[in-house]
This record gives sequence, structure tokens and C-alpha cells, in this order.
Amino acid sequence: MIDVTQLPLWEQIVYYYQSNGAYVFEQFSRHFLMAIYGVLFAAIFAIPLGFYLARTTKIADWVLGIANVIQTVPSLAMLSILMLAVGLGPNLVVITVFIYSVLPILRNTYAGVRSVDENILDVGKGIGMTKWQIIYKIEFPLSMSVIMGGVRNAFIMGVGVATLGTFVGASGLGDILQQGVNASDGASIIIAGVLPISVMAIIGDVFLTWVENKLDPMSH
Repeated sequence: MIDVTQLPLWEQIVYYYQSNGAYVFEQFSRHFLMAIYGVLFAAIFAIPLGFYLARTTKIADWVLGIANVIQTVPSLAMLSILMLAVGLGPNLVVITVFIYSVLPILRNTYAGVRSVDENILDVGKGIGMTKWQIIYKIEFPLSMSVIMGGVRNAFIMGVGVATLGTFVGASGLGDILQQGVNASDGASIIIAGVLPISVMAIIGDVFLTWVENKLDPMSH
């Protein structure tokens, strides 16, 4: 029987992955799904709202102000509040990620649409484009890089919020961190949990940057 605590730290981490590889992968998958679903639903909600606010600037400050206030609520407190209505489990985490992802996507969408050159819009109107054609062919492509910046920020934030799922019965990589905290010599377990969280955030950011470059007409 190996006394893991006598091994160097990096060997303890490798040993943990060798012994619990399937468990780590399962928690990684749950963590990723909770984060991506929350961000995806937020994008579906916030991007159209951002376009609407860009055309109704009178209420834009109010809506963005409310979103800013919600953003200041600590994520653990938000989980506790929503738990009263939603109950425990992954759905609670997805809703929390959704709430925290709305602001960066909404703010960037609003800023991106507002930054489109009025002269370009006038040209579109002058050649007979409809309102939807202007949105689809001019505003959306030209504001894509700014919007995707908000989506990237939201995803990285969502990965962090999903870590708290361990406290509400949703599992995820936060469970591994909790095991390390509760262990008498759990530094290696904590690092074994932190590494996949970091990898998830980095790969997600790189992938979304690639998508942004593919969709941005200015990069071609």
C-alpha cells in the first residue's frame, strides 16, 4: 500500500488522476455543461435585448443599471436566494450562471451595436435594406467582436460560479476542491481540482476567440 503523503506533490497529483480519472472526467463534464448552458441561455436572452436597448436608449441606462446591481450580489448569496425557489441541484447552478452572464453579454452587445458607424447604416437604408437586413448584414457582423468579448467574459465567470455547485448538490469540479479542503493533507487534491478548472477556462477562451475571428468580417 502506497503512502501517498510521502510522495512529492507532483507525484501525488499524478497518482490522484491515475486513481480517479473517470471521476475527474465525470465532474469536468458536469461542470462544463452547467457553465455552457448558463452562458448559452444568457446569450440567447441578452443579445436580442442588447440590440433592442441600442434603439431605445431612454431605458438602456435603467436596464444596465439593474443588471449592474444584480452583478454585485455575491454568487454564494445568489445561490442561497435562488435555492428557496428552485431547490438544490444543477438547475440552480445553471440559473445562477445565467444571471451573472447576462450583464457582460448585454453590456457588450449594447456597446457594439452603438459603435457601428451611422454612415454605414445610412448607406444600408439608402440602398433599400429592411430593418432586419440592416441588423443581420451590417450591425451584427460589425459588432460581433465586441459581443464575443462579452461571451468570453461570461464563460470564464460561469466556470467560476459553477465551482460553487458543490455547496448545492450539483457536483462539478468544486467537489474535488472540497475533498482537498476536508483532507488533512489535501494540497495535491486541491491542485488536481484547480488544474481542470483552469484548463476549461483557457480552452473555452481560446475557442471563443477562434469563433470570434471566424465570424468577424474585419478579420478577413
